[in-house]
Amino acid sequence: MANFDLTSSMEALFYLEKTQVKYSHVDMNPSEWTLKKPVSPHVLNKSRLRKCIFCHLLLALLMLTKLMPDIFDRLDIFILEIEELEVPVPHKWEYIWLLGSIASFLGLSAIKKNRSILLQVYFVLINLLSTVPVLLATMINFSEFWTFCTADDVDKVAMWQGYPVSGLWYIFLLLAMQVHVFTLLFAWRLIVVWKDRSTKKQQ
Repeated sequence: MANFDLTSSMEALFYLEKTQVKYSHVDMNPSEWTLKKPVSPHVLNKSRLRKCIFCHLLLALLMLTKLMPDIFDRLDIFILEIEELEVPVPHKWEYIWLLGSIASFLGLSAIKKNRSILLQVYFVLINLLSTVPVLLATMINFSEFWTFCTADDVDKVAMWQGYPVSGLWYIFLLLAMQVHVFTLLFAWRLIVVWKDRSTKKQQ
């Protein structure tokens, strides 16, 4: 930051406008203002992608919890308390989606190493193993969800703990789709930036 005194409010505002520097604290005495440069969009996209990946992992933990009764059943492990919950039998897409969440660690590695190729692989895996299963699940549960919303008789609608299974799925799917869309958006922005940097270095 330049070493000079800002003697008046007008001079301070003019300095901020010309240098495009933001201030984090405003005081009546301009000489005591704290100035800092704006954060790079590249840094912001990396930070936002990390947050999206963290949200994806939280949803994966929730899905793993839902699948635990089926996993225990396949391993011939009987736990009475879990059996009494009567968790609905899982679909294949649930396991595929959970498998796709492992790609999150590849995304974190790509962010840490600034590797474009790793991020491109992560981008493809999220599309195939996360976004596609969510879209498929949306179509699978639509008929039952529509019946629950429109029909007077909901006896044919699957319920769990007094709640419609399709309604619970739609809450999960809505959250998951938002996470995946923003993940792909921020990942794509980073891929474009890193490709441009690589091209400039080669030139």
